[in-house]
Amino acid sequence: MSDPVGKLPSELDQLPDRDTEETAEWAASLDAVAQAAGTRRAEYLLRRTLQHAEAAGLALPKLLETDYVNTIPTAAEPEFPGDEEMEARITAWNRWNAAAMVTRGSKYGVGGHIATFASAAWLYETGFQHFFRGKETDGSGDQLYIQGHASPGIYARAFLDGRVSEQQLDNFRQESGGNGLPSYPHPRRLPWLWEFPTVSMGLGPLSAIYQARFNRYLQNRNIKDTANSHVWAFLGDGEMDEPESTAALALASRERLDNLTFVINCNLQRLDGPVRANFRVVQELEAQFRGAGWNVIKSLWGSAWDELFQLDTTGALVRRLREVPDAQFQTYATRDVAYIRQHFFGANAELVQLAGVVSDAKIAECFHTSRGGHEPRKVYAAYKAALEHKGAPTVILAQTVKGYTLGAGFESKNANHQMKKLTIDEFKSMRDKLGLPIPDSAFADGQVPYGHPGADSPEVRYLNERRAALGGPAPARKVHHVALPAPADRSFAPLLKGSGKQEMATTMAFVRLVKDLMRDKETGKRWVPIVPDEARTFGMESLFPSAGIYSPLGQTYEPVDRDQLMYYKEAKDGQILNEGITEAGAMADFIAACTSYATHGEPMIPFYIFYSMFGWQRTADQMWQLADQLGKGFIVGATAGRTTLTGEGLQHADGHSHLIASTNPASLNYDPAFAYEIAVIVKDGLRRMYGEQPEDVFYYLTVYNEPKPQPAMPEGVEEGILRGLYRFNTAASLESGAPAADAPKIQLMASGTAIHWILEAQKLLAADWNVSADVWSATSWGELRRDALECDEALLRGEVRTPYVTRALEGAAGPVLAVSDWMRQVPDQISQWVEQDYTSLGTDGFGLSDTREGARRHFGVDPQSIVVAALAQLARRGEVPASSVKEARERYGL
Repeated sequence: MSDPVGKLPSELDQLPDRDTEETAEWAASLDAVAQAAGTRRAEYLLRRTLQHAEAAGLALPKLLETDYVNTIPTAAEPEFPGDEEMEARITAWNRWNAAAMVTRGSKYGVGGHIATFASAAWLYETGFQHFFRGKETDGSGDQLYIQGHASPGIYARAFLDGRVSEQQLDNFRQESGGNGLPSYPHPRRLPWLWEFPTVSMGLGPLSAIYQARFNRYLQNRNIKDTANSHVWAFLGDGEMDEPESTAALALASRERLDNLTFVINCNLQRLDGPVRANFRVVQELEAQFRGAGWNVIKSLWGSAWDELFQLDTTGALVRRLREVPDAQFQTYATRDVAYIRQHFFGANAELVQLAGVVSDAKIAECFHTSRGGHEPRKVYAAYKAALEHKGAPTVILAQTVKGYTLGAGFESKNANHQMKKLTIDEFKSMRDKLGLPIPDSAFADGQVPYGHPGADSPEVRYLNERRAALGGPAPARKVHHVALPAPADRSFAPLLKGSGKQEMATTMAFVRLVKDLMRDKETGKRWVPIVPDEARTFGMESLFPSAGIYSPLGQTYEPVDRDQLMYYKEAKDGQILNEGITEAGAMADFIAACTSYATHGEPMIPFYIFYSMFGWQRTADQMWQLADQLGKGFIVGATAGRTTLTGEGLQHADGHSHLIASTNPASLNYDPAFAYEIAVIVKDGLRRMYGEQPEDVFYYLTVYNEPKPQPAMPEGVEEGILRGLYRFNTAASLESGAPAADAPKIQLMASGTAIHWILEAQKLLAADWNVSADVWSATSWGELRRDALECDEALLRGEVRTPYVTRALEGAAGPVLAVSDWMRQVPDQISQWVEQDYTSLGTDGFGLSDTREGARRHFGVDPQSIVVAALAQLARRGEVPASSVKEARERYGL
């Protein structure tokens, strides 16, 4: 054990040794143990010493991996406070009805998953009986992120407590009739039950971390006392491969989120087979979480293993468990005792000797079914320890058998995730195993029956009493609507009156508006600015000293810019959430803030501002999660457009976010051109989302970093701004060079910064070509399309309605040319409802690094290109000579 000659230097060589003799004595002692008792004993002593040092709080690197055994030994388990027999009967009913529901639904071909809940039933039931707080106390309770594929078990429990009917169980995955149950946790589809959508794997764990963090944010800002709220996230071991699942582990430990517990169901299987066939996923996860600073609790083995561990006086069993890969352990769960004796215990003489005094029945129990996640006492011990641990979040790694109690045809089979039903004989076998009083006659029609002990049965009374003691049913989503007063008009006035000769980018206009709204006495504190490390890019540094950047530790250092007016100020009650370089984390924060009105009964007004390219393209799945969770707030795609962000190149040039956003039914998408349009949109958005009759929508606004003079708002344009289109000016209003009264006419339509290109084109058309062009501001292609689609749907019901875009353009002379800084599919969304000849210009293709002028000439959307396109439209109609198009191209150098 002495140091090898020529060893590589280590960090210890850089530490001064104040007592080399003492150090040598320790090394010699270790050498003596290794020589006298063997290297395994020396390894054991070192590991125990490191564990002891860690427990004592000594500043040493943590052990990242412990033995493949339970963290809490049987002797240290706390007394179980419940009626185990009663809870076992309740769990049996839930197991039965979950399997029956999916099997009955299989005849309609709607599918469903049985095996996940079968493995995790006790993980949920122990929580529901003893830990999960409901909302009938402080209105918040605990937040439960249920694993999506376990939803049948949650429905089964809601059936037992009377919240779901038998008819609804029979309509699992058949929602169109209005009395069905959604496949997975979908708040938008079942808003009284589900709080958090989780089945898009990876988003649940990420959201749970930021929810726990947002709970602390509300607490530290004195908005809501969330001290008693705990976040529980139920996850699968396979799900942990998703990058989002582990993306924020360091945040949770850094901010000491001991109000958060991950429960990872380690049944060692994913959809197609083993999670880690040749490795051990539990050990891998332990190292990952411990390395990130989490408290790790392993609940791997059931009580049947106690006898084996007591016989393991040499550590041979523990070492063997550490060697066996997961796929092989799954094989043991499906093979007979003889196979296990040969292939597991036959590995060495010590194990053969140990197995020689253990019965076949005990070995079968240990390897086939006895897992920590299947025993309520062990689950209870883990949950209690998690709640009692302070200063760090906890992850519980609970080992289970996928398909547990479903019979030999399901348990530990690679295909069990795709198996949707049991046969009648398999149900009868399951009934006998669970001890349920369901007679054979109940299967007479060839259909598996649902089971219920009765509304006044001891099981249901016990269940309801436990939930009452914990604060009401769970999971549950309850909304006590609190309307927010409209902010004072003075906050919007500066944008409505324009900027005069001063140039201002619409990004700066939006930030200025929010800064004023954050000063509002009634609602100012409810604004939640969220930015992923680009606040200075968007001109938000002025908010730093006034609003503060949220940090649970406050500011423990003196900032380098403390002597400057807009210094970097962190505060425990800071209002800004500056998330660092993580759009996914910022979106998770945004979702937590957007849904605070339901989760905590506290409506918050978040706005998340980011490079527009890195919103819908990067985190669109979270935008769907936001919609499912019925979130409300403002998403702001700044530095928008494909040609407006100078020099940044392909990946920073957004020409398609509005197209992606248009696919989300809950997203109201606006591309405002002027500051006053932003003011009108935000004011109405506050009314629609937070007023007396709130809507379950959120807003996507794109704003630009190109400074331009901001005009005052014309009279009578508010409706058009909100509906998506209004006439900004006419050719007759030009100050000079107005075309003749009988000049050819065209309608120029644009959104966002493109309004300035068509305004310049309007002047060129009039002065150089005697063409009369009116200019229209299309604030929302998406809202125009949404309205038109609703009119089409109404026609199917016999209602005749004319789309707003058709009515707005009614009587407008000439063709329509639509222009934007987006790909042409964005303005083309409305083409079929425009009665005039319609064409569009856009920025299709990849972006490129160039000046604004160069990029716009490249894509053919600069004012001169617009003039040529307008003349070409008129030439096709015979309203200008065809030669004019060629002449214009030559004149403008196209």
